[in-house]
Amino acid sequence: MPFSRGKNPSSIKVPGKGSLGVMENQEGVHSKRSSPQGGVKKRSAFVDITNATKIQINNQTKIGKPAKKALKSKEAAKNEANLKEPKAVCSNGQSMKLEVGLSPEKDLVVWPQEETTLCPGRQVVPDEFDIDKEFYGDVSMSAEYAKEIFDYLREREEKFVLKDYMNSQPDLNKDMRGILVDWMVELQENFELNHETLYLAVKLTDHYLACSVIMRESLQLIGSTAMLIASKFEERTPPCIDDFLYICDDAYNREEIIAMEINILQALQFDINIPVPYRFLRRYAKCVSASMETLTLARYVCELSLLELQQVPERGSRLAAACLLLALITKGLGGWTAMLEYHTGYTVKELTPLVKTLRTMLACPTDDKLTAVTTKYSHKVFFEVACIPLVAVQTLEDALIEQQVS
Repeated sequence: MPFSRGKNPSSIKVPGKGSLGVMENQEGVHSKRSSPQGGVKKRSAFVDITNATKIQINNQTKIGKPAKKALKSKEAAKNEANLKEPKAVCSNGQSMKLEVGLSPEKDLVVWPQEETTLCPGRQVVPDEFDIDKEFYGDVSMSAEYAKEIFDYLREREEKFVLKDYMNSQPDLNKDMRGILVDWMVELQENFELNHETLYLAVKLTDHYLACSVIMRESLQLIGSTAMLIASKFEERTPPCIDDFLYICDDAYNREEIIAMEINILQALQFDINIPVPYRFLRRYAKCVSASMETLTLARYVCELSLLELQQVPERGSRLAAACLLLALITKGLGGWTAMLEYHTGYTVKELTPLVKTLRTMLACPTDDKLTAVTTKYSHKVFFEVACIPLVAVQTLEDALIEQQVS
């Protein structure tokens, strides 16, 4: 656990029942997560989570020996036919026949190289804009379809556009939301969760608040449950419910978290694959071969925007592009290139208002008491990017105008 059982992790109170704890900053030293109930139960793969064994027993009792032989021969013939004529399916549903051979050196299946380009309808990326060509052939990267994947994510953004929902919440205000998100940032750090988990959890929280009127007593319950759902979606080993009960200082019980999990999933119709700006940011940084320090500076701006209610309606792809542009100008590394415009779909003119808003956010935060993000990115692990001086307003405007002209 992130804390010893004897300590009370809560020092910031959320309005109402729960308490949002300010986690102890261990200066980059993270403790591994462990379940209060002990280690994970060992089991054989798929044995105790399927009914495969029961089906096999039932089939043995119901099917006689002659029927078994006939069924076996029929399946064998079908498998043999499939092996003789292997087929693959293109993205448009059209099947194509592949000629399979064996490598004389290693007795491995050899697939013809030209088959990777047989699928009609695949988007052809101009060679000068192809940032994935070095990974072609690496099945773990899906480089041949990377551009299509991110174009699809941009299309999905339209489904998840939100408006300022706080006027429909009579018992909440933007300050309460800011306190909750600040606590979720600390939660992500102490549980050593992926950054995607944090972004998705905040998105889930906003979408649920946009369609459900809730009382302030349930705010921390919603935030912790959203983090639980996001962890299940993003993490290999997500925290268990007991971890979230403990981190909420036992303000809620197991049944309340499970019930809230059901409510959130039903409200979102179980569609929780929401595109988050963090994914776009890493993709866009690759277009200019940005250093880790420059990328981390953009990540700092992007994560700080999670606290701002006015950024809730913003599309993740546009927010990521604006954060990267601000980071490039701050570091004096030039600006928007043709490569970035091709992969992001945004021009400097389209990003200029948002870049100026983000610079104002850095200079004058809405609530200077919410310091989780700033403290996090002031550490040397994150290159102390929160301590980098802000770019001057005139310098920023001159750079944006110059890039629009060019």
